[in-house]
Amino acid sequence: MVYTQPVIQGLPSPSLPESDRRVVQNGKATNNLVFSVFQSGNEYAFPQILSLYLKPGSIVADVTYGKGVFWRRVPDGLYALRATDILTGTDCRDLPYSNGEIDAVVLDPPYMHSPGGTAHSAKTHRSFERYYRNNDSGNRTNKKYHEAVLDLYFEAGEEAYRVLRDRGVMIVKCQDEVCSNRQRFTHVEIMQKYAEIGFVAEDLFVVVRNNRPGVSRAVRQVHARKNHSYFLVFWKCQDGHGVWKPPA
Repeated sequence: MVYTQPVIQGLPSPSLPESDRRVVQNGKATNNLVFSVFQSGNEYAFPQILSLYLKPGSIVADVTYGKGVFWRRVPDGLYALRATDILTGTDCRDLPYSNGEIDAVVLDPPYMHSPGGTAHSAKTHRSFERYYRNNDSGNRTNKKYHEAVLDLYFEAGEEAYRVLRDRGVMIVKCQDEVCSNRQRFTHVEIMQKYAEIGFVAEDLFVVVRNNRPGVSRAVRQVHARKNHSYFLVFWKCQDGHGVWKPPA
């Protein structure tokens, strides 16, 4: 069986030269490919990732739904969406679902902890403190800065593993950062921890910002300014064996 990407209305289909098009014996050639790098923003990248890893009708728990930016170009009714957020009373670390109930979990928490605001926090990123303060919103950790962010990702990952069915998919949005003048490759740290939980890292997508990153007043630049973020795709592997199979 050959898995063909569904065409999502409104999404451009890349055109490939004849020599680069995929040819499969007894299959149907297609040039509607999903690539690993996007320069068109989250709302364009996200539907294509869904088309690659979820079949229509899948139960998807977006546990950090916010304003629903990811879903703006996903056709209504294509998936059984369960949208929650901490501001509506549902913590991504304590979900109201039974074990193995969900086909896919989407996680996009605030991924920078910048008390007082910085050149790349106040306007371009949701404030960690606004949503997950150490006191009244129950951050459940005494850690600060990058370690507090990691704790949130890790605990949310453990909860997602509980509610996902076997072979269920988890899509995680994150971005690397420099914290206390130390380079932190958040996407690598998440992948390492999720492997311990029982997830298999299956794919990685890069989203490049179209607008210019914020201006810094630092006397001398030490690290490259981040102008890209990631969508990481994992699947739940209970028996530790097997390979990923596209949805039928």
